[in-house]
Amino acid sequence: METDALRWFQQVVDGVTLTEVADLFMVSQPGVSRALTRLEVEVGAPLLAKSGRVLRPTHAGAVFKHHVDALLHQLDDGLAAVDELVEPETGTVRLGFQPSFGAWLVPRLVSGFREQHPRVRFQLEPLSDASEAALLSRGAVDLEITASRPGDPSLRWDRLFEQRFLLAVSPGHRLASRDEVSLVEAAGESFVMLHPSWGLRRITDELCRAAGFVPEVAFEGHDLLVVRGLVAAGLGVALVPSSHVESPTTSLSGEHLLRLTDAGAYRDVGLSMSRTRRLLPSADSFRHYVMDDAHERAPG
Repeated sequence: METDALRWFQQVVDGVTLTEVADLFMVSQPGVSRALTRLEVEVGAPLLAKSGRVLRPTHAGAVFKHHVDALLHQLDDGLAAVDELVEPETGTVRLGFQPSFGAWLVPRLVSGFREQHPRVRFQLEPLSDASEAALLSRGAVDLEITASRPGDPSLRWDRLFEQRFLLAVSPGHRLASRDEVSLVEAAGESFVMLHPSWGLRRITDELCRAAGFVPEVAFEGHDLLVVRGLVAAGLGVALVPSSHVESPTTSLSGEHLLRLTDAGAYRDVGLSMSRTRRLLPSADSFRHYVMDDAHERAPG
């Protein structure tokens, strides 16, 4: 069925004349009449009958009108929702990110972008190591901030910055007076670790192995903030990723942070997107903002 014919039928039943409908929609009156006739043929019953100089709904037309009203209401809501998605200033950005970026990088980027585009909304999706590529591949998110380069050739990954790793110790620790340290100097310490399923845990194991030792694990957890809180309480040391909101020696979690001098004590952070799916304007605008922000903050 033609959407225009349904709208014209709705208007006529509500008391608008054929001439007024033609003027309102800027079409010819015969064109409106023919469309309403085709609609009756498609429905299989007379919908309108002449009553003097106006058209009135038949019983079938009155019943059909109730459903047309509901249908067009849903259609208009859907069109409005699509307009909101594709309009750069009122759309929704679906952003996935590894949890370690959720306390500092994501808030900074979203806040900065919203200052320029206050009506754009965000759907934020913290990712597990197992889910991140899958969510992007099936279109559940538009963009991902991740340190994992996707193996899927249909996904694109653009480097944003290099993120250094730090050794976190308690304020009263023997190394707390230092600004930097070689990881081998912590070989005899008890470590607070993330669960082995985390990518950060695998990086910690690899860096310790490269430094010539296997760390003694005192505690394991699934939350980086908990790990850092345990370190601050003096229950061990930990390798943690640096952020742009903390100095090399202080942290909101209370621990003391030391730069690692070991080669390879960093990871590249990037932005992933689909190569085959076109971003909606609001998401594409955010992608450009993130890339420009990384370029502006790059050293040199």
